[in-house]
Amino acid sequence: MIGYVTLGTSDLARAAAFYDVLLAGLGAGRSMEGERFIAWGVAPDKPGLGVIYPFDGKPATVGNGVMVALECSSPEQVDALHARAMELGASDEGAPGERFPGFYGAYFRDLDGNKLNFFHMKMA
Repeated sequence: MIGYVTLGTSDLARAAAFYDVLLAGLGAGRSMEGERFIAWGVAPDKPGLGVIYPFDGKPATVGNGVMVALECSSPEQVDALHARAMELGASDEGAPGERFPGFYGAYFRDLDGNKLNFFHMKMA
């Protein structure tokens, strides 16, 4: 159902450097870019993630209660990508671990304060 998600940024070059490295761990690469945005994806028919300067020209802000969840193939990939996010300057919002039976996740905020998580859901 979700086609893509965009996150506001105040520094497109800084956000691009962060997400180029981080999203490569999911097999994603740049799929589109322009003067005001950059988007990453793993395939044209899969959901993507982008960073963008807000259209209204006002400063980018973080949505209270908004979070983007990025699916991983294993708990080990969750661990590795959360660690990579920390290395790249993200802030920890919840260390990797099982949140409830079958759901393993790790939470962080990117360089602009947007909240994301990496997760793996084991199907019963």
